[in-house]
Amino acid sequence: MNTAELLNQSIQSLASSTELAWLEDKLKADSKGLSLAFVIAPRQIAKTPVGIIPGWNWHNSTLDQLVRVYLLIHLAEKEDGKSRIETLFDTAEMNELVALYRALPVLPTPEIWLHRATDAVRSNMGPVFDAIAFGNPYPKAYFSELAWNQLVLKCIFNDKPIHLIEGLDERANQALADTLADFAHERWAAGRRVPSQVWRLIRNFQTNTKEQDLKRLQESSDPNDRIAAELIQKNSPLEAWKVLEREEKAY
Repeated sequence: MNTAELLNQSIQSLASSTELAWLEDKLKADSKGLSLAFVIAPRQIAKTPVGIIPGWNWHNSTLDQLVRVYLLIHLAEKEDGKSRIETLFDTAEMNELVALYRALPVLPTPEIWLHRATDAVRSNMGPVFDAIAFGNPYPKAYFSELAWNQLVLKCIFNDKPIHLIEGLDERANQALADTLADFAHERWAAGRRVPSQVWRLIRNFQTNTKEQDLKRLQESSDPNDRIAAELIQKNSPLEAWKVLEREEKAY
């Protein structure tokens, strides 16, 4: 079952007969009509909470958002679909942008929207950033290492839940680990705690301060730091991160 079929199945199970009739009518429209339907969808479709959709990891999604994405899939298939979607991006208000960014991984040739996706990372609108960052497979599949690292770092700097980022472990890299090691020292110097999830992105890589960082975590008065140290030693594939564990056993 492809994405359009999966969305249609979910919409059919959640929408009322009136909502389904409206959607069926709009799907017959040309590209202009589909664009307009995308804009006005929340006036016709309820914000019914959506449960779990197999293979579709959306955080706090609603029926009107599903319908908007479904409309975008059909719009993208039109001859002038790309230009219409570009116009929607240029004129969208926040909730429309959220739907647009959530739709990116399921649109035809999704790589052509890379410039839009990286724009979302720079957005100061929280819901727009969250739409590309959390539960969205697009960054994992298409972002360069630099763009990926910018997304992860923005989440960490703003205390956002990085565990909701798709591909977090798979896209971890040395450059990100080095930057986060420096970030940890800056936080400590300012008397602030380092989020435990930071070490998840460092533990698979060599860093210049790994021994002193691990020792600090082990000796911290914060139990979360001590748990982080245990997880590093348990899960890191690198012997360098296990040196203190060996020393303690020898002692």
